[in-house]
Amino acid sequence: MNDLLISLGLQAWKPLLGSLALPPAPFVLLVLLGAALLRRRPIVGWAGVVGGCLGLWLMGTGAVSGVLTERLEAQHPALTPSQIDALRKAPGTAIIVLGSGRVLLAPEYGDADLRPMTHERLRYGIWLSRKTGLPLGYSGGLAYGAESGPSEAQIAARLAEDVYQHPLRWTEDRSRDTNENAIRTLELLAPQGIQRIVVVTHGYHTPRSIAAFERAKLRAGSAVTIEAAPMGLHVRRELGLGDWLPSRGGYTLTLLALHEMLGRWMGA
Repeated sequence: MNDLLISLGLQAWKPLLGSLALPPAPFVLLVLLGAALLRRRPIVGWAGVVGGCLGLWLMGTGAVSGVLTERLEAQHPALTPSQIDALRKAPGTAIIVLGSGRVLLAPEYGDADLRPMTHERLRYGIWLSRKTGLPLGYSGGLAYGAESGPSEAQIAARLAEDVYQHPLRWTEDRSRDTNENAIRTLELLAPQGIQRIVVVTHGYHTPRSIAAFERAKLRAGSAVTIEAAPMGLHVRRELGLGDWLPSRGGYTLTLLALHEMLGRWMGA
């Protein structure tokens, strides 16, 4: 689907199409359709209104967001101490952090900055690089529909050096989505003799990113090994009454999880 949109020249429409396909838009539409049918078909109308309102409520609960997030994260657990130890100075290995958005202007700094979630990825990538002694890179350009300005990779390189005193070895700044992260990263690292790529991203994003790298491998005929290094994982716990109440965090996690599922289905 992603390739189809690109072939039709509709890639700039991806943010809009995603917003329409993801909640709350479908539930709001269901409520409106139900309300329009209340007079002519009251049972169907009330079913639409109640169903839409229930969907809006549930998508903001920790119970629903937790199930969706855990389903994505279960495929790739966090690296264990023994796995990290095995990576120490492994030959032909690179750690690559995947982008997650930027802020064009952070007034307090008077400069462009990375989004908080992107900072989290970069911080873990730097931590892992220091623990293993492996070189670190970053993949992220400007997303579809983004305003012109410094790329994510340019901002990350500046922060890695100025804030963390840990310069990046590679920066890939042409990719616009996860699919291109994988394609451009392989193109960048192929001449460097890299045999294994450790991909750093959030746990919920890991299945889509690893799938994208495996597709890129097949296209390029590459033999590079792809390894996941997820971060920001959620710890499973028993559900309480509060987990059935909507919250801002619940809405955020649900949208992130559904965005990943939609993105993987589209091959983005």
